[in-house]
Amino acid sequence: MNTEHRPFHLAFPVDDLPAARQFYGEVLGCAEGRSSDCWIDFNLYGHQIVTHLDPDAKRHKRTNPVDGENVPVPHFGVVLTPDQWDALAERLQQHGTEFVIAPTVRFRGEVGEQATMFFLDPSGNALEFKAFANDDQLFATH
Repeated sequence: MNTEHRPFHLAFPVDDLPAARQFYGEVLGCAEGRSSDCWIDFNLYGHQIVTHLDPDAKRHKRTNPVDGENVPVPHFGVVLTPDQWDALAERLQQHGTEFVIAPTVRFRGEVGEQATMFFLDPSGNALEFKAFANDDQLFATH
């Protein structure tokens, strides 16, 4: 795996900036960067995510089946280390986060085995955080 990754940037709509600030800042523990009345930058594990106010944002709830679960599409997140994943799962549970797919292991005993969890932000954006015991499995095909 290439270890010289550059941070990604993702901007997405939210319908309530104070709720986004509380969720991404307090619940997920993301440091806040620059902001305005219309957007907020956050540091998500070294990546720049930006919540943009869009009170009329429409969410189309769709899912695809993956290993027996209905995975929300679209979604985003970060591949964490197993220790980071455990800590985040505990943090989310302490904050009373409602999971779309509770912390679990997917593809158990198969190529690509991974710990995963899905939840929604206050605006309905789906997030997935996952961890592999072996990062070489991230793009493994067999």
